[in-house]
Amino acid sequence: MTVETHGFQTEAKQLLHLMIHSLYSNREIFLRELISNASDAADKLRFEALADASLYDNDSDLRIRIDLNPDDGIVTIHDNGVGMSKEEVVENLGTIAKSGTSQFLQGLSGDQKKDAQLIGQFGVGFYSAFIVADKVVVETRRAGAAADQAVRWTCEGEAEYTIEDIEKQDRGTTITLYLKDDALEFASELRVRSIVKKYSDHIGIPVALRKRADEQDKDSDEPTYDYDTINNATALWTRPRSEIKDDEYQEFYKHICHDFVTPLAWSHNRVEGKLDYTSLLYVPGHAPVDLYNREVSRGLKLYIQRTFIMDDASQFLPSYLRFIRGVLDSNDLPLNVSREILQHSPAVDSIRSALVKRILDMLEKMAKESSDDYRTFWREFGAVLKEGPAEDFANKERIAGLFRFVTTKTEGDEATDSLADYVSRMKDGQEKIYFLVADNLTSARNSAYLEAFRKNDIEVLLLTDRLDEWTIAHVAEFEGKELKDITKGELEESLFADTEDKADKNDSSSTEAIEKISNLLKDKVESVRETRRLTDSPACLVYAEDALSPHMRKMMEAAGQKMPVDKPVLEINASHPLVRQLGSESDEQRSAELTGLLYDQAVLSAGEQLENPALFVKRLNQLLFEGAA
Repeated sequence: MTVETHGFQTEAKQLLHLMIHSLYSNREIFLRELISNASDAADKLRFEALADASLYDNDSDLRIRIDLNPDDGIVTIHDNGVGMSKEEVVENLGTIAKSGTSQFLQGLSGDQKKDAQLIGQFGVGFYSAFIVADKVVVETRRAGAAADQAVRWTCEGEAEYTIEDIEKQDRGTTITLYLKDDALEFASELRVRSIVKKYSDHIGIPVALRKRADEQDKDSDEPTYDYDTINNATALWTRPRSEIKDDEYQEFYKHICHDFVTPLAWSHNRVEGKLDYTSLLYVPGHAPVDLYNREVSRGLKLYIQRTFIMDDASQFLPSYLRFIRGVLDSNDLPLNVSREILQHSPAVDSIRSALVKRILDMLEKMAKESSDDYRTFWREFGAVLKEGPAEDFANKERIAGLFRFVTTKTEGDEATDSLADYVSRMKDGQEKIYFLVADNLTSARNSAYLEAFRKNDIEVLLLTDRLDEWTIAHVAEFEGKELKDITKGELEESLFADTEDKADKNDSSSTEAIEKISNLLKDKVESVRETRRLTDSPACLVYAEDALSPHMRKMMEAAGQKMPVDKPVLEINASHPLVRQLGSESDEQRSAELTGLLYDQAVLSAGEQLENPALFVKRLNQLLFEGAA
C-alpha cells in the first residue's frame, strides 16, 4: 500500500500553527464544526441522489454517530453523507479552499476570541480539530465509489500530512481525534452530550452517541453498544416560531454560517397561498473581510421540500442585501432546480420581492427598537446598503430611510441621523435637503460652502464616503423634498437673501472686481457673480446643477474614464477685504496676482488640486510679506 506525503499549503500551515499553539479560549467549538461539516455532507448527498438514487446504496437513513474512548482519549465522528474522493481530500484538507484567504490571514491577531471568530467566519472549521487533538485521521469514501477507492488522511503536526488508499465498506467520512493530554474532557459522555445539545440540537439529521447496551451478550467477552440520539434532529425552520427560543435561533445561525458572533436580528416566516415557502433570514453581527470581493458566492441556503439544493442561491436576494444569511425552503420550485431555472422563474421573482420587503421590515424594526444594534449594523453594512437605490428603484425611498448620516448638527463623528430626522428639523419655508460632499469629515466641517448655512441655522448632510454622491444621485428626493448639493446652482433666495453683510450699496468695487476677474479668468470660469454662500471666505466655485462635481469626476477618472471638465461659476464675497482690494487695485500686474490667489483659494475649497501649487505659494508669500511690511 502506497503512502503519499504532502506538504500543506502555506496558508493552511499558518492556520494549523495557530490552532495548535494559540487557540484555547473556546475549545468545545471543534465538535460543533465537525458536526456541521457532517451535516453538510448529508445535505449534499441528498441533492446528488435526486439525479442518481443509487448513491444511497440501500442506506438512505442519514445520520451522524459519535464514539468515545475515554481510556485512550479518542473521539470518533462518523457520517454516511457524500464522502470525498482522493482529489477532494487533497483539495479540501490540504488547502484553505476559500476566497479571501490572504485577508483572512492578515486578520489573525493573536487575540484568541477574535481569531476564533475569523476561523468560523471563513468556514475552515475542520482545522479546529487541532485545538484539542495531537493527531487527526480521516477515512472517507465517495458515494458511488467502490470499497477499495477509499482514502485515509493522517496528520500529526503542522508541516505535512499523508494520504493512502484503503478499503472502506460504507460511504461517508470517519474522523478520529487523538486528544491532547489537556483535552481529555472531550472524551467524556456527559461533556459531549452537553456540547451537542448546546450547539447542534437543530441539526436536521440524528446525532447519536454510542453507549453500552442495557443488555449484554452473556456468551461474548466483548461489550455490545447501542446508539442514543442526543439532538432534536428536526430542521429548526420547520418548527413553529412559538416553540423556538432565541438561543436556538442564534445557534442555528452559527451552524449554517460557521460564525461565532451572535446575529443582530432574524425573521422567521411561513407563507402559504399562491406560493408556499418558509424563510429564516439573519442580519449578521459583523461583516466578513471579503464582503466586497465580487467573486465570492453569496445567498441563502436553498431547500426544496426540505431537500438541500444549493448553498448560495443568490437569485433570491439583490446584491445590496448580499450580507443577509439564512434558509429558504420552498414547495413551489422543481426538485431538479438549476441556476438557469432560478433565473427565469416567475416564482423566484415573487419570492425575491417578498423577501426584500421582509428584510427591509426587519431593518426598520431594528432601527426603531434597538438603536445600538442598528448603529452596529450601519458601521458593518451601511456601505453595501448604499448600493440599493441604484439597484432597487421600487424600494429606493425605504432604503434611503435606512441610511444614516453625519450632519452639521450631529454630535460626534458617527453617522446617526436619518433623512427623516433631518426633515423633522427643517426650518419653516425650507423645501430642500442640503448636502455637502467632501473627502473627509474634517474638510467637510470646515468647508467655506457651509458659512451661509451656519449663519442661517440650516442643517447640511456631510457626505464623506466614496459612494455617497453616487447614491444620493439615485435617491433624488425623500418625502417630497429634493436633495440638493450646496456646491451647485443657486440657493433659495427666501432662505439666504440676508446672508451677505453687504458693503455700501454705492460702492462700485464689487462691480469692478467682477469685471476684472471675468476678464482674467475667462478661460477657467463660466462667469463671476456675487455670492449668498459665503460670510468669511472671499470666493468659491459653484457648478451647474447637472455638472459632475470634482469628487465624482475624480472617482470616474480613477476608474479609467476620461471625463470632460465643466467650467464652474466663481462666486465672490463682495464684503471681503481681498475682493475690495482687488476692485480698487489700479495696477494690472497686481490685479492678476490677487485674482490668481482668489481663484486658487476657491479651487482648494472645492477639494480640487491646483494646477500650479508653487505659484500659489509664491503669491501667498508675497501677500503675507506685504502685510507684514
